Amino acid sequence: MKNRVLPLLLGLLLPLTATAENSTRAAGYTIHHNAIPTATLTPAVATGYSITRSKYRGLLNVSVIKDVQGTTGQPVTAIVKANATNLLGKSRAISMREIREGKAVYYIGEFPIIDRETLTFELEVKPAGMKKPISASLNQQFFVD
Repeated sequence: MKNRVLPLLLGLLLPLTATAENSTRAAGYTIHHNAIPTATLTPAVATGYSITRSKYRGLLNVSVIKDVQGTTGQPVTAIVKANATNLLGKSRAISMREIREGKAVYYIGEFPIIDRETLTFELEVKPAGMKKPISASLNQQFFVD
């Protein structure tokens, strides 16, 4: 079942390379980052990846691509640390877990959300073999309908 839902999950979670606000380029890597409400996932995708589907839960998705000239890049493993801070300054760590499907490698983490909440996500991404992590950030407002 996972092999059938992977393209759908990637389509929902992985941002387009051209969308600048959803990626960070540094040190020969492109870090794609995206945050969505888990309620937007289909039940099959949520079940297939053990994600709690709810309008009060968010999902952070991060993928790390090593820049390879003449290609779209190569997915690599990394240590990904994520923290979310709301506008009042309340901060919480987000536990990230690795997902591997064929050559694709990405990291997902769930967190609670409330209506009209804006979160700033601070990421520390250390690709395999790198000594220093790459910093990235993302702002996302969530709406609960």
